[in-house]
Amino acid sequence: MTSSQPGSAHPTSPTSEPTLPTSAGRPLSPTEQRNPASSGLDGLDTLGVLRVLNAEDHAVIDAVAAALPQLAELVDIAADRMRRGGRVHYFGAGTSGRLGVLDASELLPTFNLEPGRVIGHIAGGQAALVNAVENAEDSGTDGSAAGAELGPDDVAIGIAASGSTPYVGGALDAARANGAHAVLISNNPHASLADKADDHIVLDTGPEVITGSTRLKAGTAQKLTLNGFSTALMVALGRTWDNLMVSVVATNAKLRERTVRILREAADLGDADARALLERCNGDLKIAIVVSFTEAAPALAASTLESHDGSVRAAIAELVRVGASSDVGAGSGPEDSGQDTPGPGTVGA
Repeated sequence: MTSSQPGSAHPTSPTSEPTLPTSAGRPLSPTEQRNPASSGLDGLDTLGVLRVLNAEDHAVIDAVAAALPQLAELVDIAADRMRRGGRVHYFGAGTSGRLGVLDASELLPTFNLEPGRVIGHIAGGQAALVNAVENAEDSGTDGSAAGAELGPDDVAIGIAASGSTPYVGGALDAARANGAHAVLISNNPHASLADKADDHIVLDTGPEVITGSTRLKAGTAQKLTLNGFSTALMVALGRTWDNLMVSVVATNAKLRERTVRILREAADLGDADARALLERCNGDLKIAIVVSFTEAAPALAASTLESHDGSVRAAIAELVRVGASSDVGAGSGPEDSGQDTPGPGTVGA
């Protein structure tokens, strides 16, 4: 076999065709087409292989950037529905499903998001997280059963590189029928599932370095997109203050020290003062920040946070507006208010 350098496709090879029809008459998904840029890949040394992979990865950033306006609309829709008590559900199979489950699972420790607000569903269930579950992605019935759990305040996000996964299609169909806002995220501009969604966000990353291996560019683009979506969603819901992780759940020594550091930076406090304030607020970082800026009692800071969906910025603005500092001095504590100060995690993050 003649080895060719990356970027030089064989002129007579089928890879020179821009698209190939499927049996259904649709163009073949770009993720399933051969990539001329990686032709001769197995003839390269290790550094050469890595350079091809790295060069192709540059397409990921552009693909995600092109989708940002649609992604922003989705964030706004999801934030509005979550404020009404709705949920976000991810549906996917294989790599796409694992990425959805990963993104959902990371929101609790990072943003103290209550369980059951953002949920990841993967075809084949828990076993599919670490093993391939045969034929699971082909079950539209399983997808329909999962999607049927959604209601009119929910958002269904189907993730499928080819945009044709039956499990995802079944989930979007059922969720949409129940009034949920349904969105497909795919890497195929001609995705067959697009008509099952209210919106189709295309991450056009093109053919993979290894033909059909969507754990590469397609998966990376999906990961970045889900990162962006969920992070912007948490910002919109007040789970950060400035660019600080104020909703962090301090479950270990590293995170407890991070909590002290965040309070020092947010309130311009010394180490000892920050630790003392956190102790006074039973370790709740958001309450401590509100107290530091308003001189309100911890109990008042906690109740104001709760009435403003846990938003530090909104709570501070409200207490400043009503002149909390004129009624509650800096020295006030929970013993002054006649109420117990809520412990860590009791205020909605």
